[in-house]
Amino acid sequence: MSAESSKQWILLAAGSKGWHNYRHQADVCHAYQMARRNGIPDEQIIVMMYDDIASNEENPFRGNIINEPNGSNVYEGVLRDYTGNDVSAKNFLAVLEGDESSVTKRGPKKVIKSGSNDTIFVYLSDHGSNGIFAFPKNQLYATDLIDTVKKMNSNQQFSQMVIYVESCHSGSLLSQLPKNINVYAVSASKPDEASQACYYDEMRNAWLADVFTACWLHHSKTVDLKKTTFQDQFAYLKRNVHSSTPCQYGNQVIYWT
Repeated sequence: MSAESSKQWILLAAGSKGWHNYRHQADVCHAYQMARRNGIPDEQIIVMMYDDIASNEENPFRGNIINEPNGSNVYEGVLRDYTGNDVSAKNFLAVLEGDESSVTKRGPKKVIKSGSNDTIFVYLSDHGSNGIFAFPKNQLYATDLIDTVKKMNSNQQFSQMVIYVESCHSGSLLSQLPKNINVYAVSASKPDEASQACYYDEMRNAWLADVFTACWLHHSKTVDLKKTTFQDQFAYLKRNVHSSTPCQYGNQVIYWT
């Protein structure tokens, strides 16, 4: 945002665990690197990931996670604010809402401490079903997500919020988002549609990324983010994501400057 008193907050969450779900944590690590390259300080970024990939016994390159063929190590320097069983739907909603008292974990309870002039970007990557986004041991329900966002709007906890969801049936998580608040959301797929993985790596025996996420990260890296708009990015996604149907919800006139 252009006002001096405003901040940009970023919440990144991978909901899966296990080597076979490599791509979800790789997606989140890459998104973290993009945020840092664009000047967002660590104190305004929160990362939730199970953190069982980099040192996994199936990883032929210990300490290394890539998100594209022959890519750089996106795990290097990544924040790990919430790991293991602390990666939960309950903690995700508490972090988003800035409700430190509702966070269940030992150690620091980092949450979004946003104000009325601040912007928030949320990105989730995992499996999903109708009205559900999966976390390692529980589920995030569309009703709970939308209710939290509406409550935050009523409490003037942001000026604008953008939500990107990478999962099957991700449109069903966002379809009830109101259009009359400053929240814009993009799903990887329609409510009744699967999203797809990409970049299978034979040496790692894993999919490195998801198609929708690979596209929005590529677009974000190849344009001037100070001049492009979310509608520009959505048009790019519609042109380049062929394995599922990206959809947009909420207030579609968001100008993040």
